[in-house]
Amino acid sequence: MNLSASLVASISATLLAAVAHADVRLPKVISDHMVLQQEVPANVWGWAEPGETITVKFADKTGETVTGSDGKWSVKLDDLKAGAAGDLTISGKNTLTVKDVVAGEVWVCSGQSNMEFRAAGSINAEAEMAAANLPMIRMFTVQKNAQAEPQEDLPGKWEVAAPETAGGFSAVGFFFARKLQQTLQQPIGMIHTSWGGTAAELWTPKRVLAADADFKPIFDAWDAKVAAYPMAKVAYDAAMVKWKEDAKAAQDAGKAPPPQPRAPQGGDVVGSPSSLYNGMIAPLTPYTIRGAIWYQGEGNAGAARLYRKLFPTMIVSWRRAWGAEFPFHFVQLANFNAKHQPPSGQPEESNWAELREAQMMTLDLPHTGMAVAIDVGEAEDIHPKNKQEVGRRLALIAEATVYYRDQEFSGPLFSGAQTEDNKIRLSFRNAQGMKASDGGKLKGFAIAGEDKKFVWGDAVVEGDHVIVSSPEVKEPYAVRYAWGDNPECNLVNEIGLPASPFRTDEWLH
Repeated sequence: MNLSASLVASISATLLAAVAHADVRLPKVISDHMVLQQEVPANVWGWAEPGETITVKFADKTGETVTGSDGKWSVKLDDLKAGAAGDLTISGKNTLTVKDVVAGEVWVCSGQSNMEFRAAGSINAEAEMAAANLPMIRMFTVQKNAQAEPQEDLPGKWEVAAPETAGGFSAVGFFFARKLQQTLQQPIGMIHTSWGGTAAELWTPKRVLAADADFKPIFDAWDAKVAAYPMAKVAYDAAMVKWKEDAKAAQDAGKAPPPQPRAPQGGDVVGSPSSLYNGMIAPLTPYTIRGAIWYQGEGNAGAARLYRKLFPTMIVSWRRAWGAEFPFHFVQLANFNAKHQPPSGQPEESNWAELREAQMMTLDLPHTGMAVAIDVGEAEDIHPKNKQEVGRRLALIAEATVYYRDQEFSGPLFSGAQTEDNKIRLSFRNAQGMKASDGGKLKGFAIAGEDKKFVWGDAVVEGDHVIVSSPEVKEPYAVRYAWGDNPECNLVNEIGLPASPFRTDEWLH
């Protein structure tokens, strides 16, 4: 009797598994409220029984295919028109209906904590969220998902922008989408995939990193964390015991608890190279997008020379994975860290300035754009709240370079220097109407001779040039601008977009 019952259960399980395998399945990103990319062939994909005929319908478009031997299928819907709306149906042996789908513009927004930063934390948040009844803006938020190998699916869901939902969106992603939607008058879909405190190597495919010897230190550093983890975990556990005691004592005394110890990395895949690409980017690469926006760099400050290569390598790897050289626009690190102001009052070196320079160098890649944020940071907060302006500046770039609006989209960018007697003449692109943002004297320019000793310089605008000098430097050789973690600087163009920090010398190692 027991054997018979066991056999029946086994047969039932086998039949259920066969039925489940036969069912058409979709990745989670193809779900209710999604946005399909207009104009270009928009990919819809999933899984079903090998050899199964799959039909996809949306608006007036229909596509059909046969599932491959690996159980995968994909259908491209050609020439969708912006604003097309309705249900998306996928039929095989079963039929799935994805509700409230629209066609429009789709962008990925990614990076670390300043991209993860929620709209509810931005300035004027209460009023902003109350006005967020914007059904043509939708956001798919990917849940954090570190993986050792590339995945085919990921956790997350689409939501429609409304007062009760928008506060949970990425602030930069939302304000970027809002500006674009106002300009284009088309639906905007944002796929938000970010994780605070992460470095660019976590978002880059392992095969790409492993193929370049320059990135070997990344793997070496991770291997060292793994080797040190057992002892680090013992120390962490002991520190947590003490912290709990201290926190309770502080609470009993009516005081704030001490900072909680940070758990060591190396015990699992979290923090390992490529782990976020595997879990949070690779499953998205079949999704047809227009472009990507990115806010990251804090996690690589202190390794700017490697970032010069790592960041463009990451961008190229994404484009190859998607099979398209899509626009990639990023935010340059904002001003931050008042405690790193030079105590001498004179110019000094800065890891954050070097990272900003590495970001600016990435503009050499085609179809990239950089939103300068050197004037909208907060000296005491690594997460500045004026995300509206960051999103707006990213949208200006997209509007001009992707959607061909005739408008300025960048602040002044250094393009050359020439020594003239005891002065240095600096040339800029995007220099129309250069001025001091506060109407006063230009700030943030430092000048040095061949002795490499920088002092603050006197700077004046002459057309699309800035002339820098100092009575302390008789034979000037180099100029730096806004070269600091939290520099005092004020050069803008006629529409108020700030100049990027830069240097003319090559003295840093």
